[in-house]
Amino acid sequence: MHWTDRLHRALIAISDRVNRLDLDARLLAASGVQLDRALFPLLSRVALNPEFNVAELANLVGRDHSTVSRQIVKLEQLGLLARTSDPNDQRSRQLALTQAGDDLLARVAAARRQRMEEHFAEWDEVDRERLIELMTAMLDRGPNLDSDQD
Repeated sequence: MHWTDRLHRALIAISDRVNRLDLDARLLAASGVQLDRALFPLLSRVALNPEFNVAELANLVGRDHSTVSRQIVKLEQLGLLARTSDPNDQRSRQLALTQAGDDLLARVAAARRQRMEEHFAEWDEVDRERLIELMTAMLDRGPNLDSDQD
């Protein structure tokens, strides 16, 4: 198998593994957080992509704009997310975590950190750092590996 096919297979497998709803449910339970599993990935992505709007978030998570918009309303009602004016485009609204959203994700991060430490416990620190370095370099290369534009 060509190295690009092996890399593609590995990337898909990693994406599949980290995006499983049952894993999100276990992570939420381990952190003592009660949140609809469908809302958690959205809240997490807003934390990683501050200033995104609903359309950008929908594209990122591969869901329909109207579905994401309804879920954002739920997160706002829970006090976890707020929409703010985009200083560059008054027609657009940016998404931002509230303090409650930030606090919730901090609890989840503690549970995730514990699970990752257990998973990588047998890895040498140099290997863990190298993995992070290589993945970061790959991500810094461009937004889309299949894109004709870099």
